[in-house]
Amino acid sequence: MKSEIVSIDVDNKVNVLSRVVSLYGRRGFNIDSLTVSATNDPHISRITIVFLGDTITHQQIVAQTEKLEVVRSVTVLDSSKSFFRELLLIKISADKVQRTEIKEIVDIYRAKIISLQSDNMVVEITGRPEKLDSFLDMLAEYHIQEVCRTGITGIGK
Repeated sequence: MKSEIVSIDVDNKVNVLSRVVSLYGRRGFNIDSLTVSATNDPHISRITIVFLGDTITHQQIVAQTEKLEVVRSVTVLDSSKSFFRELLLIKISADKVQRTEIKEIVDIYRAKIISLQSDNMVVEITGRPEKLDSFLDMLAEYHIQEVCRTGITGIGK
């Protein structure tokens, strides 16, 4: 089983997302990440889906997705030929001593503190999913109150 990232350009209409996502659900695929946004054309939206499967099932679900009448194009994004990014917001409990330690980690990862309270801080970081995972690993020794990730979005080089 390997992770596949698929970029789907669809008509920007009501219920398009549910139609595409339900196709994956009916075929027994669990979606690991899902992002949707408008494109430079207001009539087209882009759906980025990350899911697990083997090569044959990847090919089958891509072929079935292409058959949906609301789908304009389907592109399997190759990691060597694409850029992937994700946004992470994290709220961490932090006293004065911990704030200094966390600030060092934030600076190393080029993250940004967007809120600082007397007992916690909120940090924003964007980057490749592996970078965000590593950042979370570095903060694991602190009390993490809340984590919110957007999911992967990608574009070909």
